[in-house]
Amino acid sequence: MGRSLAGRGRKYKEVAQLVDDERQYLPEEGVELVKRVSISKFDGAVELHMRLGVDPRHADQVVRGVVVLPHGTGKQPRIVAFAQGDKMREAEEAGADVVGGDDVAKRITDGWVDFDVAVATPDMMGVVGRLGRVLGPRGLMPNPRTGTVTQDIGHAIEEIRKGRVEFRVDRTGIIHVPIGKVSFEPQQLVENLGAMVDAIMRAKPSGARGAYVRSVSLAPTMGPGVRLDAVATAALHAA
Repeated sequence: MGRSLAGRGRKYKEVAQLVDDERQYLPEEGVELVKRVSISKFDGAVELHMRLGVDPRHADQVVRGVVVLPHGTGKQPRIVAFAQGDKMREAEEAGADVVGGDDVAKRITDGWVDFDVAVATPDMMGVVGRLGRVLGPRGLMPNPRTGTVTQDIGHAIEEIRKGRVEFRVDRTGIIHVPIGKVSFEPQQLVENLGAMVDAIMRAKPSGARGAYVRSVSLAPTMGPGVRLDAVATAALHAA
């Protein structure tokens, strides 16, 4: 069954004809095609959507982790660092956009959330913890499991600058995560895709049963999605 084009614009309908909805493309083919079907006037993102055979309602089946993409994301993230003393200086030198403690917390409490990532040293979690209701729902809360609560805050910030991406399965069992920009060379997107798939495969929970990777697709910020061959994509992690 083809995708519904009702209500879609002319450009979307034109590029949608390039995608065979009955076909599952090899990763290399899918990357080439997703670049062709992007209709945004700006340099849009390319996102990976991977449906997993897990039930996130069970704590032992939550899939999450971090990966540094070999070619980055194409976006310079805005980083807030909670630190003090020498660690404040370390965070500034590593490239954090905003560094502080109670002063930054007050700005956030007052409604400022104009940043993409928050990191903190362990001794600042008393301050950060009070921001849970603001940062938590936005996915911005620093967490030791994803390396955003660390004594080595300079290294964490440098990794984020290089293209460190956090992924987490949503409540429907799908991971949505960027792997680069439409302007990237196809091979760059394939290598970023491989790194992301490798991390997701390594994060497979022991409680998962049956097929772990159920379906995979790539999609531009604006334009139709492209289904990938799940087996071939999962095999990228071994490449």
